[in-house]
Amino acid sequence: MEEEAAVKNMIATRFFRKSYQHILKPILFKIDPEKVHDFFVVAGEWFGRHRFFRNMTAKFFKYSHPMLNQSLYGINFPNPVGLAGGFDKDARLTQILPSVGFGYEEAGSITGEPCAGNTGKRLWRLPESKSIRVYYGLKNEGCEKIATRLSTQRFQFPIGINIAKTNCAETAEDETGIKDYAKAFEVCTNLGDYFTVNISCPNAYGGQPFTDPDKLDALMIRLDKINTEKPIFVKLSADLDNEQLDAIVEVCDKHRVHGFVVSNLTKQEKLDSIKQEEIETGSQGGFSGQPTAELSNKIIAHLYKSYGDKYVIIGCGGIFTAGDAYEKIKQGATLVQLITGMIFEGPQLIGEINKGLVDLLKRDGYQSISEAIGAAHR
Repeated sequence: MEEEAAVKNMIATRFFRKSYQHILKPILFKIDPEKVHDFFVVAGEWFGRHRFFRNMTAKFFKYSHPMLNQSLYGINFPNPVGLAGGFDKDARLTQILPSVGFGYEEAGSITGEPCAGNTGKRLWRLPESKSIRVYYGLKNEGCEKIATRLSTQRFQFPIGINIAKTNCAETAEDETGIKDYAKAFEVCTNLGDYFTVNISCPNAYGGQPFTDPDKLDALMIRLDKINTEKPIFVKLSADLDNEQLDAIVEVCDKHRVHGFVVSNLTKQEKLDSIKQEEIETGSQGGFSGQPTAELSNKIIAHLYKSYGDKYVIIGCGGIFTAGDAYEKIKQGATLVQLITGMIFEGPQLIGEINKGLVDLLKRDGYQSISEAIGAAHR
């Protein structure tokens, strides 16, 4: 029966891949990307409310295998592939994403106050570069409204609460910025399974002040005072060098930090992986997808080689195939996250990656995903 189900799943996956690539994607890519995003959030929220549609979605998209299961800090992750922070900004997709095949998600970023984000156009597609230029600026409904919604829900997979400071002039001051982080943290303390402190949004007023070690230390001192036993991760920029990384880790060593999300968008416009002719005049913001792949992998490798398993690393950036996810795991990531790959390849990609990871693990003689972590350095 399991083999028969696997064959049916493979047929469905191939059908959806071809349908997405040849029919749906060409249509969607003619429409403003933010409108497409908003439509799928509304549709996904509606699907998630109804058991029939959740079950049908799972039947066609979800792939499960015990080799992919991991338990971290008492949290069970059915597979290592998560939805990165920045897509489900207001935590509206928590009910449908498990059926799509994700092993977990990060909701947000969630800020202390409601945030409209940056004005004007905020998304640009770069198809040849396999990237999206993002200038959202932490758009979300604010911690209180999102917490009220989440408090009434039950979850079928782990939820990470990604917090940031509200994108406005007031929070550009260190003290008010720290208060804003703390408010989001405190309001969401009883929600989700872990927290991610996002210090690396490239599109917010005042830049990334908390990548500075002294300012990060002040932020973490304040967050240490909030009573929670849940794991805490710090989301890092893709553009940090090893010296900057080590300075951040030195600060995190003094505080209750369990790991790092590696990484956020890159601000480097002149990367070889970005085809310059695709950059629209007037566009701004950070780049997602393929341009972040190698940057992310280098940071993962450095953290793993330098600190071993002291910290859990979540690899994010440029995952379009099972091989891409596997490379991050072999470099030292325990879990991975994506957004852009799903947009370019289709929603069936999550199941494809999970199935592909099992095949790669079997090929290399591993019994579980955990055995492959850091394999590139052994």
